[in-house]
Amino acid sequence: MSDEDTLEQQPVEETGGVGARLKAAREAKGLDLAQVAAETRIPQRHLLTIENGALTELPARTYAVGFSRTYARLVGLDEREIVEQARQELAEGNEYGAAPAKFEPGDPARVPGRGLAWFALFAAVLLVGGIYAFYSSYFAPGLGPAPLEDPAAAEALADESDGEAPAQAAAGQPAATGPVVFTSEMDGTWVKFYDANGERLYEAQMAAGDSYTVPADAEGPQVWTGRPYALAITIGGRSVPKLSEVDEVVRDVPITAEALLARPAPSATPAETAATSG
Repeated sequence: MSDEDTLEQQPVEETGGVGARLKAAREAKGLDLAQVAAETRIPQRHLLTIENGALTELPARTYAVGFSRTYARLVGLDEREIVEQARQELAEGNEYGAAPAKFEPGDPARVPGRGLAWFALFAAVLLVGGIYAFYSSYFAPGLGPAPLEDPAAAEALADESDGEAPAQAAAGQPAATGPVVFTSEMDGTWVKFYDANGERLYEAQMAAGDSYTVPADAEGPQVWTGRPYALAITIGGRSVPKLSEVDEVVRDVPITAEALLARPAPSATPAETAATSG
């Protein structure tokens, strides 16, 4: 028998590479590639590439290192040792080609699926849209929903006020002049004052006794509050009816002296109505 035939009959010893070690450990546990793929969620073609020692043939360094770690965990090998050896083999390269790009954020088996990524993107779009809508209404309230008052009714009130002023003068009742002052009668009264362009003049959670004087040079001042019944109003020190006596949200309500004097008396509260009818 020739020396050449003797060499052919001798078994080929497996190298001590990552792929050979993982394969030996898998066979020792009696697992096939399909079982490993099912347990690790690593495609069989990638498992076969690893066992063949062709780590550089995987799409990127993250796949080579991450898949090797997951594979080692399943077959009971030291994960850290396998990862270090895989990195060394990748750095050296092999006969299959140069090492892949050094991109290694983590274990690919733990990377979120495509469905989760789309869901996260959709949620981010909704969040950005919600923030935009909130700040649009917060910083430009005049551009928000239509005011609670009917425009036609407001025009009618303005026409009536034009006729009431001369009548008051003829009756000897001087029209109220002077600064318009809002005073909170309750703690925690949120109120926002702004001009016709939506520019904020004043905004706060007013405590009982806190007051705000509307600037005389404010252009078309308006008010927005959820407690109109908690705000006492004076014009030049003279009390005028509140914006409302019921629990409701009022918004974009003009608060010049002329507009406040032109408003009709607010509706009575349910308790006052019941007392009157009794």
